[in-house]
Amino acid sequence: MSFLIKRLEKNIARCEKEIEKIRKKIEDLEKEFKANKITKAKFNIKKRKYEDRINALNARIRVIRGGIVRERKREEEKAEEK
Repeated sequence: MSFLIKRLEKNIARCEKEIEKIRKKIEDLEKEFKANKITKAKFNIKKRKYEDRINALNARIRVIRGGIVRERKREEEKAEEK
């Protein structure tokens, strides 16, 4: 496995870890809302911001996985030539 694939997989793991942190923030936000510490409007605004961030990270993960597939295919073609 090439250095590039390892680096991309490490990047995916980092993104997944970030998604888990953001989900925890959403849970904390819901607890604050249920405890009447913040208004519904503020809750919705912050939650939407966090969900947009999660969607962006998921898109990044999909792109990185495509890069991994492309790189593996390139390595296989290189191995067949030899």
